[in-house]
Amino acid sequence: MRQRRAAALLAVALLSGACSNGTSDETLPPDAAAILAAAAEAMGSIDTVRFTIERGGAPVYIDPTDQLEFVSAEGLYAAPGSAEAVVIIGIGDLTTQIGAVTIDGETWLSNPITGAWELAPAAYTFDPATLFDPEVGWRPLLAEGLSDVELVENEPSPDDGYYHVRGVADAARVKVITAGMVSGQSPVVDLWIDAVTGEVADVSFPTLYRGEISDWTLAFFDYGDDVTITPPDLPVGA
Repeated sequence: MRQRRAAALLAVALLSGACSNGTSDETLPPDAAAILAAAAEAMGSIDTVRFTIERGGAPVYIDPTDQLEFVSAEGLYAAPGSAEAVVIIGIGDLTTQIGAVTIDGETWLSNPITGAWELAPAAYTFDPATLFDPEVGWRPLLAEGLSDVELVENEPSPDDGYYHVRGVADAARVKVITAGMVSGQSPVVDLWIDAVTGEVADVSFPTLYRGEISDWTLAFFDYGDDVTITPPDLPVGA
């Protein structure tokens, strides 16, 4: 992830040198509250972004019968409420993938056996669009959903272009940033935040499942790319 952050920083530096459009490149002050305020503003006004979500350790399930184990997801988001992702799931000893598309609160899934698209069942919990909802997602988490906040190592000039901020996340916000998969927990969250734009690059935190630890890693990149999310082609008569 740090390699991805470094590559992104290099790209920004090259673009800044190639064109002058008056955009400020001033580094945010090394103060946790100021950094989180900038991050809340940036993450509350996202147009598009690509993301990955990875889970290790103890299993976490995305269905009420504990049959579909969430492993990872990679996808993209487009404001105001659309997301699509490829989700890797475990079923017993097997691993497979499903497609997921969410538009304005309606979700479709691809059948892991036939590949055909169908409406998601009501109990399906994975909804990545909620991560970026300005009313319930990253903006309120960063603005008011973290306690015991600290700037890790308190580097006045981050050498990789990112501040490392740590805090205890409110349980309701954790449910949102895990796309509905974790509830009732308030873990310590580590965030790496762009020192200029305030955009969140990486997030990591542990959660508990039946007394065992699940490790979560989220990454966000390619902010502002031109993307379009459309409903999938459903079978005739669906």
